[in-house]
Formats: sequence, structure tokens, C-alpha cells
Amino acid sequence: MNAACLTIKELTDAVGGGLTPRMVRHYHQLGLLPQPVRSHSNYRLYTKTDVLRLQRIVALKQQGFQLNHIRNILDVEPEADTTVNLMGQLQQQYRAVMQQISQLRQTASALEGLLGRDRHCQIIQAEVLAQLKLLDVETQAGLGGLENLWSGLDAEIHSHSEAFSESLQRLLPDLSHRSEIEQHLISQLVLACGDVSLISFVKLSRDAIAASREALSSSCQIVVDTQTVAAALDQTRLLHLGCRTETLIDNPHITTATEAEAAFWQHREWRSKLLQVNHGCVLVVGYAPSVLVEVCEAISNQKIQPALVIGMPIGFSHAPAAKRQLMQQGIPFITVAGTLGGGALAATALNALVESLIDKPDCHCYLKNIVDSSEC
Repeated sequence: MNAACLTIKELTDAVGGGLTPRMVRHYHQLGLLPQPVRSHSNYRLYTKTDVLRLQRIVALKQQGFQLNHIRNILDVEPEADTTVNLMGQLQQQYRAVMQQISQLRQTASALEGLLGRDRHCQIIQAEVLAQLKLLDVETQAGLGGLENLWSGLDAEIHSHSEAFSESLQRLLPDLSHRSEIEQHLISQLVLACGDVSLISFVKLSRDAIAASREALSSSCQIVVDTQTVAAALDQTRLLHLGCRTETLIDNPHITTATEAEAAFWQHREWRSKLLQVNHGCVLVVGYAPSVLVEVCEAISNQKIQPALVIGMPIGFSHAPAAKRQLMQQGIPFITVAGTLGGGALAATALNALVESLIDKPDCHCYLKNIVDSSEC
């Protein structure tokens, strides 16, 4: 056996990332990895080139790319003219993924329409579930019967107000590994956007809750990127804590992410204003990705030292990158990974922290890995 070659087990150990021999064989079948040479004993033998290619595959897979996407990416040389064609292929694949998401969203909406019902709707809900089993939808008349079932279920909404907490309990995944304060924060974020899938994108540093409570208890400065975010904050509770709000982009006519992004780049005084925020403040970014990028750079250069950064700007390239930078700064943070975000979510996050502090000032559940709810 060539000493420079690796067996399949040695290959997976060298690549890491949870790679297994079974996955390597699967990649061979898909054409992601070329078939290796064989030893006299018929063992697969791999080279450093195979290690590098597998490392790229694992890295791209961890970033969320599907295997067929990865194959197209790896098969195009960086300097080749076919890069344009690759972009077209990726656009087509993106549209296909979005179509799948749309179909899954429809399924989720149908399930939410049933599971999200409170106890006032349970009688008619049980009738609907029973009739769904018997429903024949092969004809147009059958489809009409399905619509009638939903209409009957929807008729119950006129008899009482919606019980948000009860609905959420049926829809939320198991959050028992999180503290009660974190559960409240996540629930409020879900209610702010109406999308339970947001939970998987919410990222908190381990010390975020503790840092927020310490800062807010000390009447810290609250710095937001736009006046739209400031208007959504619970100013009554913030005043109770002695926290004053400062707006970076203090132009009342700037109300969208596009406007905030352009304005922050064009006016240097707002970038200079960021460098003057108080030590131990809470920074809340809900619109402009460039604000969060500048925040991360200032923290990295030790020009500012906030107690907590709530970073939830909107955007399709800069925003996800800025959030990744935030999570690498080593400071307490709360963010929503990817393109999701917005001023309403950013303000909701801070409002939930403020509410929890005022309602339960002596709660220490967030200091434990497993919550004992009796303490709160």
C-alpha cells in the first residue's frame, strides 16, 4: 500500500466534521467524489486531493447547501467562463428550494390551523378531524366539502378572543432546556412575526440574559439604529428602569432598511456618533446591516464596549454576514441568523428582556442549564 494514500477510515478521520465511510461511498455514487484507485487487496485508497475536496463538501454542507448544489459549485473552476452558467443554475435551484419551502409552509399553515386552536374550539376541531378522515376530495364537490370544514372551524373565532399563550403551547417545540426568561423571549419573537420556524434561527450567547439584566438594572443607555425601532420600544418600562434611548440615524423620514442603509453610508456623523456610545450600553440594530458591521468593527478595535448587542438587521448578503461577525465578537448578543430580522423583532427582543426584569427581578433561572420553574 502506498504510504501517501489513506484508507476510507483514515480519510474520514482526516476530514472530520462527522463524516463517515458510508457518507463517502454515497458521495461516490452521486458523483461528488471521483472513484478512488484500489489496492491489490481491493481497498479504496485516497489522496490529499480527496481530503481537500471532502473538506469543501463538508464545509458547504454545514452552511446549508444541498449535495446537488455542492456538486455544481465544485465542478466549476474559479477562472472559467462557466461561472455565469453556474449562477444561472444556482438561481434555478434557489427557486426550486423556495417552491419547496412554500409547499411546506402551506402544510405548516394547515397544521397550525388545527393545532393552534384553543380549548373553546376543541369540540368543532374534533368534528373536523373526524370528517377529514372520511372526506372524498377527488371531485370539485369534495373540495367544496373541505372548504366547508374550514369554514365551520373558522366560525368559532367570533365567539371569543384568541388565546395566544394556549395556541403557542401546542405549536412550540420543546424549550425545557432553556430558562424561563429565554422561553418568554422566544415566545414574544414568534408572536411578533407569526412564524414558529423563527425559533431555529434565534441565537443567544450564553451570557446574553445575565448581561442584559445587569445592564438594564444599572439604568444603561439604549442605542437604536433608527427612530422606527425607538418608537416600538416600551418607553414606560424603560423610564421605570432609568434607561434613556439614543437614536443613531435620527432622521424621522428614514423608515425602511433600504433608507437606513443608504443614510448610514452617506452621513459620516452617524458613524462617528456610534463611537461615542456609553460603555455598558445596549445596542439594538433592527434595520441597517452596515450599522451592525460598524458595531462589530468598533468592538473588535476596542473602540466601544456594549453590554449587549441585539443585532437583527434585514438584508440578503450584508445582514447574514454582519450577524456572523457579531457571533464571533465574544460579547453578549441576541440575533436572528440569516436574512430574517427587522425593527419589530429587535424591539420585541429588548421589550421582552425589560418586561422579564421588572416582573421577575429576583429570578436566577437563566443561570442554570436546566430550569427549575419553581424559582421564578
